[in-house]
Amino acid sequence: MKFHQFAPVLSAAFFGSVLLCSVALITTPAAAASKKKNPSSKLYVADLNGEAQIDTGEKIDDLAKKSVYNAQGTVIETKSKSNNAMVFSNGTGGYFDEDTRVEIKTFAQEPFTPNRTDMDVEPSISQTRAFVARGSVGLCTSKLVAGSNMTYNTAQGSVNIRGKRIVIAAGDRETKISMIEGDSTVKGGDLDLGGQTLKAGEQAIIRNGAPGQPSSVSIQKIPENERQALDEKVTLACMAKKTVYFEVREKVINEGQAAGEPAAASDSVNAFDAPDGNASRKSPINIISPGSTSGPNVPVVTTVTEIVPVEVVPQAPPTNNPVSTSRLPG
Repeated sequence: MKFHQFAPVLSAAFFGSVLLCSVALITTPAAAASKKKNPSSKLYVADLNGEAQIDTGEKIDDLAKKSVYNAQGTVIETKSKSNNAMVFSNGTGGYFDEDTRVEIKTFAQEPFTPNRTDMDVEPSISQTRAFVARGSVGLCTSKLVAGSNMTYNTAQGSVNIRGKRIVIAAGDRETKISMIEGDSTVKGGDLDLGGQTLKAGEQAIIRNGAPGQPSSVSIQKIPENERQALDEKVTLACMAKKTVYFEVREKVINEGQAAGEPAAASDSVNAFDAPDGNASRKSPINIISPGSTSGPNVPVVTTVTEIVPVEVVPQAPPTNNPVSTSRLPG
């Protein structure tokens, strides 16, 4: 066959391939956009005494009581003679002592069912990784579900928390981890491949090791002269935990945009590039099958999913004065 006879066949094959690729490019975004991202995990400021700040990566805000933030990637910092209590959307209460800096490296949750009945159990599998740069943090966790992981690191080592009440105090030369209730595994940094189990009533002291060696880890009973202050910190974390619970809410928005019209600025966000991770959008591309009578006025439908805090209203006011952050020793 001569080239001028072969050319029509080649052209037909070429344009057929282009057509198949075009169909794939059109359908793939629609199929991919049907997947929903998990909603962003949240933190709720339950109590505040003095001044504290939160760095969201986009801006630095002064903390305010009852404010809500996306948790992952934030840096929480309390000032001198200040403290605060927060609740994370996996049900963990946290107390942040004065002059404390905590970096939330990872905090992700799988979707969970609203209207849960057991509020003392974590609502879904979660992954938490935080770094305590300095200061003291008291944590009061829910019962972690299978598959969850909660790790707090310091300059000297780390603790993998299985619950339920713990205080982490990080300094320049040593870290103290006090297990009030439950158990955890402590390690002297990345070079410590084994780790040691920390049980209720015990305290791990992690000190910097020699160059090229893991930090040293020693475990002892919690000293009696430290117990009261430690108990108060986890009590405040547990009190904060009881002030709020979290629900997942969805709402469908009909943006009323006709197919073929230029997309509005808000329509450029989809499940893969939403900056805050809260929105999952159905594809704005509508594929009309042959023979369909659908006209050009096909609306763009947006499904927004987010985790929201719900305050717990006490049934009756307390008869005595509860512990407050302002009562803790400086």
